[in-house]
Amino acid sequence: MQVEKTVDHITNWLKEYANNANIDGFVVGVSGGIDSAVTSSLCANTGLKVLCVEMPIHQAQSQVNRAQEHIAQLKQRFPNVSDVRVDLTSVFEEFKSVVPKVDSSAQLDLSLANTRARLRMSTLYYFAGLHKYLVAGTGNKVEDFGVGFYTKYGDGGVDLSPIADLLKSEVYALGKSLNVPESIQVAPPTDGLFGDSRSDEDQIGASYDELEWAMKMKDEGKNSNDFTGREQEVFKIFIRLNTVNQHKMKPIPVCKIPVDLL
Repeated sequence: MQVEKTVDHITNWLKEYANNANIDGFVVGVSGGIDSAVTSSLCANTGLKVLCVEMPIHQAQSQVNRAQEHIAQLKQRFPNVSDVRVDLTSVFEEFKSVVPKVDSSAQLDLSLANTRARLRMSTLYYFAGLHKYLVAGTGNKVEDFGVGFYTKYGDGGVDLSPIADLLKSEVYALGKSLNVPESIQVAPPTDGLFGDSRSDEDQIGASYDELEWAMKMKDEGKNSNDFTGREQEVFKIFIRLNTVNQHKMKPIPVCKIPVDLL
């Protein structure tokens, strides 16, 4: 990949889209991870206004520190960047207090994790509406089109996706070129939705490098019988997640009414 030219291409794409939509800038949720750091940096490159929104919900301090380090650096480098911090912890706790109580389970943990993501999406759109901005998505190609590792109508609820055609390794390459803080470049990727230290790899069962390989193998028409050992295990993980998460990747199904019923 030609990193510098790719940076310029995405920057120009963002700027052209915003100008054509008669929009004043972008809002980006900044988590302390590489994807949001690269996305916000690309948006800042356009020269249009960029609002970085930090939205902790029982967040690990290490994630908070990385997010704040990135935002401070970005504001120092780009006069068009501003930020706001909205601590959604109390909102999340209030939500839990008003829904019916259920026994603790893996499904409850996942539902609450997705709730966190959806609270953040609502917050981003609040600021987008307030300032006439677009919500810039932070999902990469493996997450968005490979394993569906995002929350439907959470971090998947965006106006445009500047890095969704980039593999995770390519996002890291852009991050280095864009001078993303080293602390973010070396941190294990995490969605930060469970209030603990689990990484994306812990949740998925495979690293992004492994998932990129499996995605390429699928595109080449391979199947699990073509592999053994760890490769077969990773390929099966990829295929399982790609299959069960198709509902996220495909358009919402619409029930078409037959003409004779109209």
